[in-house]
Amino acid sequence: MNTTRRQFLRSSSALIALPVFSSFEHKAFAAAKKSKNQLPPKRLMFLSFGWGVTEESWYPDINTPGADYKLPDGLSPLKRHKKDFSVIQGLYNKHSHDGHSGSTFWLTGANRYSQAGVSFTNSVSADQVAAQQFGRHTRFTSMPLNGSHPKISGDGHGEGLSLAWDNSGKPVAGYNSPFAAYHKLFSKGDVSIDQLKTMLNQKRSILDTIQGNAKYLQKKLGKNDSLKLDEYLASIRDIETRLVKEEQWFDIPKPKATLKEPPKEADGKQDIKLMYDIMIAALQTDSTRVITYRQPVRTLLKSIGVNVNQHDMSHYHQTRAEKLDASERRDKAQSALLSGLLDKLKSTKEADGSSLYDHTSLVYGSNIRTGHSLDNCPTIVAGGGAKIKMGENLVVRKDTPLCNLWLTLLKESGVKVDKHGDSTGVLDEIKA
Repeated sequence: MNTTRRQFLRSSSALIALPVFSSFEHKAFAAAKKSKNQLPPKRLMFLSFGWGVTEESWYPDINTPGADYKLPDGLSPLKRHKKDFSVIQGLYNKHSHDGHSGSTFWLTGANRYSQAGVSFTNSVSADQVAAQQFGRHTRFTSMPLNGSHPKISGDGHGEGLSLAWDNSGKPVAGYNSPFAAYHKLFSKGDVSIDQLKTMLNQKRSILDTIQGNAKYLQKKLGKNDSLKLDEYLASIRDIETRLVKEEQWFDIPKPKATLKEPPKEADGKQDIKLMYDIMIAALQTDSTRVITYRQPVRTLLKSIGVNVNQHDMSHYHQTRAEKLDASERRDKAQSALLSGLLDKLKSTKEADGSSLYDHTSLVYGSNIRTGHSLDNCPTIVAGGGAKIKMGENLVVRKDTPLCNLWLTLLKESGVKVDKHGDSTGVLDEIKA
């Protein structure tokens, strides 16, 4: 395929421009990856859980900002990493009115009622903004991950197929198990390069025909139907972009597996630990530089012996006792798992001797504080990928847009962006 074909989708009746790519020379990409003189790339990880936290034992004392804060009990498993992460308090997604959607608007900050007569809408998520730039250099533009059984209720997540939402505010599908993600990263497949080329050409031929028909149809539609068709054409452009990505990498072998194949089924703590291992492998092999994870809660509780209904547990303040104990046990289990992930980020070395941790920005949190309360979103930031203060209890002004954090992380990671969601500016007070 030549450069012109890659930049445009052509047919007898339509021409669609593709996003600008920094290079289509995939062999140059492969050669560049072998260079040990290059600085390690920046990475971004967004990890979210549902149903919030136990506010009395998860948040540090808001009256003790800075590095001398006392680590609360809910975060005690992170003690050995205390200097290497910060808790940020005061962030709020003001447009998220649903106390049952712990992740739908977490990375977008969208106003779900922004369009008259539309019951649900979203906008692009922060990870996908980063992926548009970082993904030019990797096999996978981003890697959206979910806990196993994502369609089973009980995890406190709302609409969507993952944490990721594309430029049109449409959901991006994720990999729903460590097993599926592992094979996406490392399986070679049984299809030859010639067969892949034939398949790609067939897909392009179909897209060309669809575009030609859509162009003809567009002349006959009213305003509302034209808007629907525009959305449809946007999805076609997304498909074309994915075809370009497939084309760019199909003759470059996948990396050798850096871990054993996980079991086909895993639940609870094992599911999360295995998915964390997959994340490390994806970054270590530079298969992607942007990861999201919609973490399970229901199966985690079951695996640690908690049988309280997850939703009821989040309302522990109404009837404490057993629900409060369950909420606190969940917090500690999640903190222990996160601590293990930080261990691995620190111990996995880059070509220059630094660690994955040194070049990765990780955010861990939720859109929900507790119950149906959506202010002061629980937020932990770790890693050296962006110049953010570490080891501190960072208290920003109450109801500061959560999107201000996303904007700050994106800009500090080198992403060219001026605004995100309902952001009002960067958080200078958290910058190192």
